[in-house]
Amino acid sequence: MNSSIYEIPVQTIAGKDAALGEFKGKVILVVNVASKCGLTPQYEGLEKLYEQYRGQGFVIAGFPANDFKSQEPGTNEEIQSFCSMNYGVTFPLFSKITVVGPGKHPLYATLIAAQPKAISKAEVPFAQKLKGYGIESNAEPEILWNFEKFLVSRSGDVVKRFSPDTAPDAPELVAAIEAEIAKG
Repeated sequence: MNSSIYEIPVQTIAGKDAALGEFKGKVILVVNVASKCGLTPQYEGLEKLYEQYRGQGFVIAGFPANDFKSQEPGTNEEIQSFCSMNYGVTFPLFSKITVVGPGKHPLYATLIAAQPKAISKAEVPFAQKLKGYGIESNAEPEILWNFEKFLVSRSGDVVKRFSPDTAPDAPELVAAIEAEIAKG
């Protein structure tokens, strides 16, 4: 069993010390989120995923990050309020962290080391789409943008990584979640 991901200190959005260890035995989808991004509507789909599968041992862990074009400028309180009022988010949110560069949170360093390449089924790669907006993206294995998704097994292994433009209801993501849940 890989316990390291469970032991990395994080904080809840309310500022309380925590760790993903509280989700031991559950399938976890770790997502770096932002409130002012073109992908922000994914909150709605993520909440639907959470509602659909949480009774089967599934949880989403949202980590706000302001690393991409300052698209998460708010305080933890503002982020919590935004997510709750606009998208009815009930899945666990954590304190804002850094997910790229030298100040990268240890959780994201661990996730990236375990899955250095994101799965993408898009016809046009997301990095290319960003380039079309004049945005130079990070090179792999770094996080490309907001809403990149890491799937963690019940035993704490990081089993898959999905690109930011993988919608929460994308067949490949849903199939991967269901496969992990089925492992019991």
